[in-house]
Amino acid sequence: MTTTRLRRTRGVAAVLAAAALLGSLASCGDGGTVRPSEGHGRAGEGADRSKGKSPAAARAAQEARRGFSLVATGDLLVHDSIIRQARADSGGSGYEFRTMLAAAKPMASAADLAICHMETVYGKDGGPFTGYPAFMTPPQLAQAVKDTGYDSCSTASNHTLDAGGEGVKRTLDAMDRAGLRHAGSARDKAESARPAMLRAGGPGGAKVAQLAYTYGTNGIPLPEGKPWTVNMIDPARIIADARAARKAGADVVVVSMHWGTEWQEAPDATQLSVAKRLTASQVGGRKDIDLILGTHAHVPQAYEKVNGTWVVYGMGDQIAGKMNDPRGTMGSAARFTFAPPRERDGAWTVRKAEFRPFLMETTPRHTLVDLAPPAARKAAYERQRAYKTISDAVLSRGAAKDGLRVGQ
Repeated sequence: MTTTRLRRTRGVAAVLAAAALLGSLASCGDGGTVRPSEGHGRAGEGADRSKGKSPAAARAAQEARRGFSLVATGDLLVHDSIIRQARADSGGSGYEFRTMLAAAKPMASAADLAICHMETVYGKDGGPFTGYPAFMTPPQLAQAVKDTGYDSCSTASNHTLDAGGEGVKRTLDAMDRAGLRHAGSARDKAESARPAMLRAGGPGGAKVAQLAYTYGTNGIPLPEGKPWTVNMIDPARIIADARAARKAGADVVVVSMHWGTEWQEAPDATQLSVAKRLTASQVGGRKDIDLILGTHAHVPQAYEKVNGTWVVYGMGDQIAGKMNDPRGTMGSAARFTFAPPRERDGAWTVRKAEFRPFLMETTPRHTLVDLAPPAARKAAYERQRAYKTISDAVLSRGAAKDGLRVGQ
């Protein structure tokens, strides 16, 4: 494999021995993800720490000083029209989602870590498959998402229980087969107690824990005796899970939140209050949570630094069929570049914050369009309008003053 700054290597990270500390933390399979880093720590720091170590240990110490990039995107909302498009793209045999996701591949595959949101659960092989209101998605989506460059997806949403516990099992089984990590739902209590730990920045790089939660399940009760099937938003629990993940070795803790008011660009009172509480939580001067990524509202929402921590209230939809509100096919991709601690055992920090506007066009076919390149926006007025709508929403709470920019 060519080893350039924008090409990645992948490996398998062992489940941490300290996993038992995680209690009710919902997570994913045992595999891990390792990629070469884009950023680097200060010159000489890694070398100083590696003195007296074996060559392999020295290389690992140097990798640990490198920064890493993390990309996250919004809801994969598989309406009936999306299913029909995937069927057509497969030539009528199976379901092919790679074509409509192709615009996200350069960004996702170039990142050290890429995170999606799996809004819907999967149906049985061969179907039936359905869209709104009770979704059952073709399981081929998992492999397509993996092939696009994603490493992990949040699976806690208001549609997690659309097909009951069996839907959760089918979804996580398919993601495991594809090598796609997941956080937010679980097949058994033991799985919910294991950390969702990813590796970024090389073999000795940062350990990133992803946690995920939802505001509700559309009134569908949790399976009897299985409260661990999907994680519900509870600030006290989230903080406890974050601290457990940190104790289990996480350098960076990322929390995926399925929350907010549908079709409302402004974050609601619950989003604001929960974000404030979570970002204020710390132990010994070190924050418990390093980044919050929001989904659910189906429209682009603001990015904001709260208590010094980046919060993405809502990224909108990445995949969606045509809806009455055109904003339902608009979304943003978040990209954060983390820098290593300046001191040993210190906190990783975001040194660069970016977003990219995306549009899911529904005519003449369903396909994702990256609106960041100026040339893409010149093609149609609808793209220009989408770019402005997304950018206005993302920057509506003053994120530009804290350095948020459109990524190129």
